[in-house]
Amino acid sequence: MARPDPTAELQKALRQRILVLDGAMGTTIRSYGLVEKEARGSRFADSQKDLLNNGDILSITRPDVIGDIHKRFYEAGSDICETNTFSATSIAQSEFFVDDPREHGGIKDPEFFQKIIDDPMLRDLAWELNVESSRLCRKWADNVGSDTGIKRYVAGAIGPLTVSLSTSPDANDAGFRTVTFDQVKEDYIRQVRALIAGGCDILMVETIFDALNAKAALVAIQEVFEADALKLPIIVSAAVGRGGETMISAQKVEAMWNAVAHVNPLAVGLNCSLGPDLMKPHLEELAKVSATHISCYPNAGLPNPLAPTGFDLEPPHMNAYMKEFALDGLLNLAGGCCGNTPEHVAAIAEGVKGIAPREVPLLED
Repeated sequence: MARPDPTAELQKALRQRILVLDGAMGTTIRSYGLVEKEARGSRFADSQKDLLNNGDILSITRPDVIGDIHKRFYEAGSDICETNTFSATSIAQSEFFVDDPREHGGIKDPEFFQKIIDDPMLRDLAWELNVESSRLCRKWADNVGSDTGIKRYVAGAIGPLTVSLSTSPDANDAGFRTVTFDQVKEDYIRQVRALIAGGCDILMVETIFDALNAKAALVAIQEVFEADALKLPIIVSAAVGRGGETMISAQKVEAMWNAVAHVNPLAVGLNCSLGPDLMKPHLEELAKVSATHISCYPNAGLPNPLAPTGFDLEPPHMNAYMKEFALDGLLNLAGGCCGNTPEHVAAIAEGVKGIAPREVPLLED
């Protein structure tokens, strides 16, 4: 059963202070030192492919680890944590459970992905991953919220998929697509319904690198809202390159806002891809054109395999950068993406504490 629409109370909170998002699930998972056998558990012990990099599967095989991560982020000061569902779709999970036809002289095309969409095992697995991940995050949001007296929220994470609707993988056939818009939308519809069934408060279409994939996710959300007579707030967040373009579809920040404004998102923002220093000019551009709240959760700098987290910036650095963003009037929601641990988020929360949020007009229904 869907939870009540928290849009009004979130808008009120966002007028009063900068809300804090969580950090990097993948980075934090790696700190637990899990091995392949632990990721598989007994249920997937006989899997033909490695599952250690399938972080979403841990919501089923190691819910103790994922629950502890949510707990740590909420205790670090996160007002909103994302569910562990970045790749919890049939299409994304197929990478871990279905042989790649390209290894046997075949191709990935709409016919292949229709079989993926219709596969009962993948369909049931994706549903379970989303429901259980949402329930797990909900449990710790409620527990920490009750302990601290500060309400915490769950954002259902909807990731970008492993296929692109905007570009062709075949240099000799620019019109070819591996998957269709309707197939992607159908997969997202299932994910959205499962996240809502598990108890999320917000739907977060995040790390957008393909504008058309994101459009399919937003259409899926709207169709679920209409069909099921419900409504939850939406947050939209794009990954941008150094030039301010979304990674594959090369949509600039202003164009991205214009493409999503019609869904009246609670917030629109930037995440992943860049460290805060490189992200700031693009955030400034977004803040100029956006008529809603701004979110920002950058990587902890650029990748560095010699750093403990795999990224350069430590908690004091993220504190300083995000405090600067807040003082410059750029933020309504602040957090961290790749490389950001609970310690980083605690530093971010401290950095933005007491600073007035960016003023935005109240959204109309």
